[in-house]
Amino acid sequence: MRHNQLDRELSLMLMLTESKPYTVEQLCERLDISRRSLYYYLEFFKDYGFTVEKRGPHYRLDRNSPFFAKLLRTVHFTEDEAVAMRRLLDRADSSNIQVRHLKQKLDRFYDLGILGDVELREQMAACVGTLYEAIKQKNKVVIHGYSSSHSGTRADRVVEPFLFLSDNSEVRCYEMSSRMNKTFKVARMTSVEMLADGWEHEDCHRQMFTDIFMFSGEERTPVTLRLDRVAYNLLGEEHPAARPLLAPDGDSHWQCRLEVCSLVGVGRFVMGLLDHIEIIEGDSLKDYIGAKVSGYRARLDSQATPGVRHAEKVKADGEGE
Repeated sequence: MRHNQLDRELSLMLMLTESKPYTVEQLCERLDISRRSLYYYLEFFKDYGFTVEKRGPHYRLDRNSPFFAKLLRTVHFTEDEAVAMRRLLDRADSSNIQVRHLKQKLDRFYDLGILGDVELREQMAACVGTLYEAIKQKNKVVIHGYSSSHSGTRADRVVEPFLFLSDNSEVRCYEMSSRMNKTFKVARMTSVEMLADGWEHEDCHRQMFTDIFMFSGEERTPVTLRLDRVAYNLLGEEHPAARPLLAPDGDSHWQCRLEVCSLVGVGRFVMGLLDHIEIIEGDSLKDYIGAKVSGYRARLDSQATPGVRHAEKVKADGEGE
């Protein structure tokens, strides 16, 4: 009945807005529905103004979706307001049941309760607050004592912060010394100091994009594929985000126009279905796949036994006559 379906839609909506992300299998199990039904509900959400995010195997609804913005315009807290409220609640009487309930609600919807260490959470909240102000005012900041796992060092970084990522646990910045855009984790910052100096390199700021194959990068390459029914079905099933990009091309073929951040993901998909896909646009993708196929063929030849190589040579010589 329709009310049962509505119950599942609302339950799915609540699950997808929780701090904990869910995989397709977990969502289907919790709601007792098939994968097909789940994808139908996700498409339904998209049609009604929700932004459905997929990060790796996990799904969630973006809380900045137009539907939520319209519904909660008068009562919704901004992220910095939520951070400020959480800091105040940490100083309040923890034995008060209302204080505990408010903390739970904020932690549930704003990802502020991930850390059990109150002192460390205070430190992160202060960093996030300063970064918010710097982004709004377009000012530089000094990230003090940043612990880098890449270089194995702890040092101060002068940067221009311009975009929060991953529920505000990371921030995208332009670093002055390296002249590069980098992603910094808030948990690795000792403190953040906003400078009086404004941005000087806004034209160099680059956002990180994630394509339908879950590869990320600053640049995107346009690609157009022509798929038969087999490839069409597999693309829609394995990468649901591609469905809006598919357009009919004849009775049994479809075109998919997309932008990719890496040739690895799309190349892997195409190479697995070489007999079912035609590359219409994307010379770089053609070159990538050609090099991969040639390289693999050369490797197979090098691994063949001398007798097999001799037989193949004799056959090739005979065919050439």
